[in-house]
Amino acid sequence: MRNIAILASGSGTNAENIIKYFSTTNTAKVSLVLSNNRHALVLKRAEAHNIRTVFFERKEFYVTGKVLRYLALYKIDFIILAGFLWLVPESIIDQYPERIINIHPALLPLHGGKGMYGDAVHKAVLAGKEKESGITIHYVNKLYDKGNIVFQARCKVDPSDTPDTLAEKIHSLEYLHYPGVIEELVLKLPDLLIKSAEEA
Repeated sequence: MRNIAILASGSGTNAENIIKYFSTTNTAKVSLVLSNNRHALVLKRAEAHNIRTVFFERKEFYVTGKVLRYLALYKIDFIILAGFLWLVPESIIDQYPERIINIHPALLPLHGGKGMYGDAVHKAVLAGKEKESGITIHYVNKLYDKGNIVFQARCKVDPSDTPDTLAEKIHSLEYLHYPGVIEELVLKLPDLLIKSAEEA
């Protein structure tokens, strides 16, 4: 049984969907939810499912190594970003090579990068008169939305769409696909660990 940690900054609907999914499997369990927002609803959602939660400040993420120590304490094998808005520091990336993934609410490489989250992404898609949008699940590296793509799913953008209606389509894709993709990657994790050890 693998241990998953979720990093989130907001309401946590994706995080809760992932928690529920893995509560019914023997592949992995969500053991820890961490947030850089003390008032994020994701913390309450996690606590309602008896998941350990941690709030952390910027210094604890980038300087003191407190977050990395929590990941080690709970023997975390895989890290999920679910609406988390800070760049992950190199210290964590180096400790978890190909074991951190993010979901982006558009079809990367379009409409990615710093500041491209939430409504800003959907507004950019509509302003660009795109015929389709979707989700991109990708590995996390040292740059925003630049890690290797793992999975994409698409939806049609209708002329009548607004940022809100497009967001609903994207959320549906996220809820449908994110947990399953996580599970597939976790199942491959021993091979990734062996590969990392050999490369080291």
